[in-house]
Amino acid sequence: MGETGHHWFEPIADHLGSAYLRYSFTKGTAQEVAYLIDALGLHPGDTVLDVGCGPGRHAHALAERGMVVHGIDISQRFVDLATANAPVGATFERMDARDLVSRPDLAARFDAVICLCQGAFGLMTRTAHTETDGGTDGETDDDVVVLSGIARSLRPGGRLALSAFNAYFAVKYHSEATFDAAYGISHERTEIKNESAQSVEVDLWTGCYTPRELRLMMAAQNLRVDSISSVEPGAYGTSPPSVESPEFLVVAHRSR
Repeated sequence: MGETGHHWFEPIADHLGSAYLRYSFTKGTAQEVAYLIDALGLHPGDTVLDVGCGPGRHAHALAERGMVVHGIDISQRFVDLATANAPVGATFERMDARDLVSRPDLAARFDAVICLCQGAFGLMTRTAHTETDGGTDGETDDDVVVLSGIARSLRPGGRLALSAFNAYFAVKYHSEATFDAAYGISHERTEIKNESAQSVEVDLWTGCYTPRELRLMMAAQNLRVDSISSVEPGAYGTSPPSVESPEFLVVAHRSR
């Protein structure tokens, strides 16, 4: 880890650019942010860290509602897009989320952290035994490192909202992907388009989780789970965990 390095997602982000915001899963920002403000008890002036912020859609919306938001993303292209039209109160930097653990200037600084749409958690690892982008050697789980850094960034009592792919849903419905049952990772080959509608085929690797795994991971980082809900983009709410939703949304707080 240490200084931010290359990651397999960067060329994907470079190709997508602002076309990322044309995809349907990005269209529910207003509903998601309205729910998160209530679920996290946010008020104007509260500090929020957006981990894996992408082009900044959630950070912008929160800043427009009075929060002070700092977004981090491993893609410089996304950071540039987020910065170009950032409202007052939103700042951004290129950073590997795995490096949060080694940033004392961000420790215990934030009232809340959001990590949504597999912006960092879930997208860090190709497979637990072949990862080459961040030094993982099969004994270290990158998502654990990310979560540790997130917990460290929260002040005591600070709140977290984190989304994760639903392992049950991936196994039952994602027929176009290959699911590695040993490591809980879904792999798919898909087509993406840039601003000029030029297409390329890319590989996507996504970590998938069960509610029990998420609770155990949170507990190990002194994060107390307040709720886990079944959600999908643009439809955040309080539905109990089920097999039928593509994502889980964890709301938790730092216990000490």
